[in-house]
Amino acid sequence: MTTVITLASRRAAPTIPPASLETIQLHAQAHNALSTALHYLSQPDCTPEQLQTATARAVRGATLLKRASAAATINRTEG
Repeated sequence: MTTVITLASRRAAPTIPPASLETIQLHAQAHNALSTALHYLSQPDCTPEQLQTATARAVRGATLLKRASAAATINRTEG
């Protein structure tokens, strides 16, 4: 009779659950806000109003990134 030896799984790392829809949407919104801020800042004749808009967009993007990070952390612990 032949002895069968069970081998360990070939996975190098544990799988992580896929990102939730909320996380993906927050990531897209953050990308859009930061892209808009960069657009305003790259204008050759950036006015004070454009600088103010760029700052607001950058802050919005940072807030969205923070929310996306929190949502991803929650998704990882629940999955």
